[in-house]
Amino acid sequence: MSYSRFAIYFIPPEGALADFGAAWLGWDVVTGRDVVQPSVHGLRDITMTPMKYGFHGTLKPPFRLAAGRSFAELERAAADLAAAVRPAVSGGLELTTLGGFLALMPGGDVSGVRRVAQACVCDLDTFRAPASAAELDRRRAAGLSARQDALLTQWGYPYVMEEFRFHLTLSGRLPAHDIARWTDVASSHLPDLPKPFVINQIALCGEREDGRFELIHRHALTG
Repeated sequence: MSYSRFAIYFIPPEGALADFGAAWLGWDVVTGRDVVQPSVHGLRDITMTPMKYGFHGTLKPPFRLAAGRSFAELERAAADLAAAVRPAVSGGLELTTLGGFLALMPGGDVSGVRRVAQACVCDLDTFRAPASAAELDRRRAAGLSARQDALLTQWGYPYVMEEFRFHLTLSGRLPAHDIARWTDVASSHLPDLPKPFVINQIALCGEREDGRFELIHRHALTG
């Protein structure tokens, strides 16, 4: 399988939360297969955007492989990174909204989560091809602060480092008048959420020719 882009994600381990996420989005990033969604009117519409990425929390945003770097080298580097990074523990996951979309986010002290994400962004950056001018323009069109623009220039994405907010996305951007309804619907389908929330592994994922992401390999954090 050839991949156009790669990313480092947190993908929930096998269990009720992972099953919920795959069914809610209609795509299982672990198996690389479609999943039957719950029979909720409009669910397919609000999940079309996040579906292709699967149920995940981004640690290093999607990137094209830099010239001169190989997939095998990236795999080894991801394994080495995981072996050097300690797991992270935060408060339990909570259903909330972020930028107009539904998401699960950890509460309490999230410094450990930020630490893991920062390591992924920094330590694997030599594998990231520079963002194109069109990609930079598209990001800037959304309206960025001066700091976000600087992060975009340096790391190819504006929401990293101190601008990073870990989340597992459940929808695309929703109209304000629909947020309450979809919050209730999601709440009625959610399993018991983990408390505390632990990130003890990272997942190297790849974007397939059809534009959907799938798991390549999980690596336990053992630093």
